[in-house]
Amino acid sequence: MLTPAIIAQLRLQNQQILRSKFATPQEIVAWHGAKQAQDYTHAKWAIGLRLPEATDQTIEQAIDTGTILRTHIMRPTWHFVAAQDIRWMMRLTAPQIVRLGLALERDLGLDAATFRRTNDVIVKALEGGHQRTRKELAEAIERAGIMTNSSRMVYIMFRAETELLVCNGSRRGKEQTYALLDERIPPSPMLTREEALAELARRYFTSHAPATVQDFSWWSGLKVSDARVALDMIKSELVSMPMDHLTYWMPKDLDFPTNIEPSVHLLPAFDEFMVSYKERGASLDPSFAANTITGNGIFKPIVVVNGRIVGIWSRTEKKDAVLIEPQLFKDVSDAEKEGIAKAAERFGRFLGKEILIK
Repeated sequence: MLTPAIIAQLRLQNQQILRSKFATPQEIVAWHGAKQAQDYTHAKWAIGLRLPEATDQTIEQAIDTGTILRTHIMRPTWHFVAAQDIRWMMRLTAPQIVRLGLALERDLGLDAATFRRTNDVIVKALEGGHQRTRKELAEAIERAGIMTNSSRMVYIMFRAETELLVCNGSRRGKEQTYALLDERIPPSPMLTREEALAELARRYFTSHAPATVQDFSWWSGLKVSDARVALDMIKSELVSMPMDHLTYWMPKDLDFPTNIEPSVHLLPAFDEFMVSYKERGASLDPSFAANTITGNGIFKPIVVVNGRIVGIWSRTEKKDAVLIEPQLFKDVSDAEKEGIAKAAERFGRFLGKEILIK
């Protein structure tokens, strides 16, 4: 029988927050399908907390070598995706990303002919293994006689990403660079649309279970009708269980907990544990929702005790230390306070800095 507590415990388990079975950033990202990466520093921690021995440098190295990529591949917002998955996944999700931007593109004076010109400029600037920042690409586009500003460049780069021309290159200081996808990432198998729908559903319902078809539609950005088709393709691999008015899907071989394992975690902003579900009641008390998720869709870093959100936290980085400031919504036990301190220490080890807790 499903209960909110069991759902939360299973999600901690399947999302590899509890007892991760993986060893590399690429494995973690591929397991999830894609991981939201809007806040770059927090997104690295979202991978690192699922790899017990990982450091910030571990994740940076995976990004710089191209085993994981940061791009706009769903909804659309920044996500990390494993290199071997970017082509088939982008082919599946790009049409929806492009449709969402058409009205704004028209308002900005961007059309198919302009995108062909900007893509040509981008290719010429990057070919031969060159990596350029967005600012450098904008300057090249301006030299070609095409006007750029911050809004136009957003959509110019969206198109270059969704058409599989570019991906991120290595970081240059604090700036992301772009590289030609075909030069940076070896060829990988392409899937038909039906195969891609099934594979994306398989990744989601394996790594995020228990979850509903509405959760999958929200996470992927697919229409609910497409999400249902995708789920139908893999139903033989799953089991379903009802709770309240919803139907939750999960793998047949899921290790169902007999009790709730005590745990405390400092999860980053936009972590998949919170952002990847439309229905979040299993972990988030409605009375805490406004303090956790802002009206404009910002998911704050969260303090999670036994699968339930009990507060938020912030960080202030100093030269050799990081100040962690928890803001709890409710009283917690002494053991849970100790768990918060240990979770903060783990974050400090990830960064290679001393942790100070306010």
